[in-house]
Amino acid sequence: MNQSSSEDVPRILLCNDDGITAPGIQALADALDSVGDLYVVAPESEQSAVGHAITVRDPVRAHEVEFSTSSGPIPAWAVSGTPTDSVKLACHELLDEKPDLVVSGINHGPNTAVNVLYSGTVSAATEGSILGVDAIAFSLCDWSSDDFRAARQWARRITRLVLRTGLPSGILLNVNVPAVSPEEIEGVAVTRQARSRWEEGFDERTDPADRQYFWLAGTFVDLDNGQKTDTTAVERGYVSVTPIQHDLTAYDALDALRDWDWGQGEESKP
Repeated sequence: MNQSSSEDVPRILLCNDDGITAPGIQALADALDSVGDLYVVAPESEQSAVGHAITVRDPVRAHEVEFSTSSGPIPAWAVSGTPTDSVKLACHELLDEKPDLVVSGINHGPNTAVNVLYSGTVSAATEGSILGVDAIAFSLCDWSSDDFRAARQWARRITRLVLRTGLPSGILLNVNVPAVSPEEIEGVAVTRQARSRWEEGFDERTDPADRQYFWLAGTFVDLDNGQKTDTTAVERGYVSVTPIQHDLTAYDALDALRDWDWGQGEESKP
């Protein structure tokens, strides 16, 4: 949608962690072209798995780049820093007004289970939520597929729903779409984050100058056989929608910890 002066048209900020030239963010812009006024602010290069990192000891630079949908060009900036840097810079400096919605993606690869903690895509949306803006992260659950048809369809549908209904304060949506055709999607499942970890190791190698280096490798391990998890939903062909938050407090543990004998008033012992 070409930029409009109407106050009724939502302002949507697009970001990602795969970089501003990645096919996923182009697919996202194409999907949301008719939904609102779009603004793209994203890393100039791939920033996958940087989590919620921010740049504090180096300058963050941004330059305007060409970015278009079928409706024509839209404002876009490539940022030298992380996805979180991009959202911060967009909301505080680059946009004339704070957006109505931050949408991050479409990521190449799943952001389910423990991957949520590492994901720059999810962190871009999380930063929007921290800044008081409703936010959604979208991921296509395959590392190599370039078929974004289902992801585009559901990104448009879910974005419209969020704009219409709003989200609870401090809550954002993490959406994972199976890498299948639109006709093969079974529906939507509202899920919880599955428990998982990576069994990791490092492949030791030697470069042409005979210097040692290490390449991270790992196997994803699902520790959760429960129902209604994000990983299970995707495996069964459902679009997984998980409400997440940046408040990491383990509320269920508060009362137990308060009952501990903390030795108040006693001198600390070595």
